[in-house]
Amino acid sequence: MRNWLWLILLALFIMEGTLLQWLIPVAWQSKVYVAPHFILVIVIYIGLYVNRHTSLIYGLIFGLLQDFMYYSPMLGPISFAMGLTGYLTGLLHRRLHSNIIVSMFVIGVGNLFFDGMIYGLYRLFQINHLDLQWVFFYQMLPSMLINLLFALLVYVPVRKLFESIQAAKTDQQE
Repeated sequence: MRNWLWLILLALFIMEGTLLQWLIPVAWQSKVYVAPHFILVIVIYIGLYVNRHTSLIYGLIFGLLQDFMYYSPMLGPISFAMGLTGYLTGLLHRRLHSNIIVSMFVIGVGNLFFDGMIYGLYRLFQINHLDLQWVFFYQMLPSMLINLLFALLVYVPVRKLFESIQAAKTDQQE
């Protein structure tokens, strides 16, 4: 079952850099900047439904891949932010009654936390000179809404996948 998770994340990694850039309407691209962080959504789901250590590992690995391939002018900020976001959401594992509303709220806050951390790191190292208010309204919120839409679309299949992983793990322990 874990092999499926690796394949899903790898497919999302490839899609984020290729296909999804064409699917965002041109009218949006001139007014707002939408960054699909679908891997982050799955990392947050891993934190919520599996555990924080697994989420941290997936976040660090796929964040480092994104640092290398797509986004970052420096090495490590996306990996650090994605790993930390996954770990912190993993702290909520089994502490909250997990349903769709709680999951969407945690994914929305996690997305804002991730984008805020990236903004803060880039601002700290003087790579980004944009105003926080502009970035929040024209980059963070539109990206969060797209990522929440994706999270809502994949909620049922992802939850079933993680329940089957947990069932397989308990069968091995018995």
